[in-house]
Amino acid sequence: MKILESPELKELVTFVPNRKEPIHNWYWYKEGFSRAMVDYALDLFNAQADSVVLDPFCGVGTTLLACKQRGISSIGFDVNPLALLVSRAKTADYNPEELAVAVKDALTWRLPLPNALPGDAYLRKAFSKINLGMVCAYREKVASIGDDKVRNFLSLALIDAATKCSWTVKDGALLRIERKPVPPFGKMFKYKIRKMLHDLKKSPLPFAPVKAEQADARSLPLEDNSVDLVITSPPYLNKIEYSRMYKLELSLFFGLPPTQLRSFVGTRVDEGIEAAYWTDIGKVLSELYRVCKSGAKVCWVVGGGCFPDHVVAVDEETAKLAESVGFRATDILIARHSWCTARRTIKVGPLRESAVILEK
Repeated sequence: MKILESPELKELVTFVPNRKEPIHNWYWYKEGFSRAMVDYALDLFNAQADSVVLDPFCGVGTTLLACKQRGISSIGFDVNPLALLVSRAKTADYNPEELAVAVKDALTWRLPLPNALPGDAYLRKAFSKINLGMVCAYREKVASIGDDKVRNFLSLALIDAATKCSWTVKDGALLRIERKPVPPFGKMFKYKIRKMLHDLKKSPLPFAPVKAEQADARSLPLEDNSVDLVITSPPYLNKIEYSRMYKLELSLFFGLPPTQLRSFVGTRVDEGIEAAYWTDIGKVLSELYRVCKSGAKVCWVVGGGCFPDHVVAVDEETAKLAESVGFRATDILIARHSWCTARRTIKVGPLRESAVILEK
């Protein structure tokens, strides 16, 4: 196995480049990687038109959408209903004329405020009364739409507009409330659906089968030897903000209570943070080995683990674990370096973010 410095991946392993990518930028997801990272892996693996690409932690669908843009079939799974809705909205095969009619209709909506606002104290702190009322009114209107694709399209716009019209601020690993000037919700929603429709007209998507479903990566609903390539990024060790950062969206649109799920793959278990993480990752890698065809390649983007008294070279440990289930670890491509700190100022040790390359 070769460990190589790959500074060309420094920005690609982040979501930042997607800011400038139509459709990819419909919803900001700081935990994701970029379209360019997927393209890099597809080129590295010499992906073919008949390849089947899997992302068992598909997030908001960057792998799925990037594959679709190249006419390659893809399958994605996630346990987060918010992420799945975004993935489906970004990768759907829309009828342009029908969608344009739906958007034109939505632009005429003049909805009355509901008689009562949600009782959730957090939501009341996160919005002005008018914006919260408007979000709830539009939420009910969108939910009544029968066409799944149109409903998902407008739901994504609704969710993104709501976050932009709230007083919540995603600041690093913190979600805080800051009473700042925000736009009126109705105006932001209508701007968003116009932009999304414009993106689809400007960057029409070729047909390629895409499946985005809710499933636990430790038990994939796939047949043995059915996948050619895997491009993914699992939860990082000892990161707890994955669900906490999306508290507003999960509470308001999915009725889910806020949690602080650590970066275990599925539900939390009581065997210690590191032990639980590696137990789950081992199960995921075993599942990937089962569903991958002989000769299949895996690009596994992951960062180091940071604890108050030590750091974990997650890329090397992942490579060792992958080899224990049957994969051959060929390369670790180091994308970026950083430091693990305790109490913000005490340096515990160096960290790195890497792409681990595996082959069955």
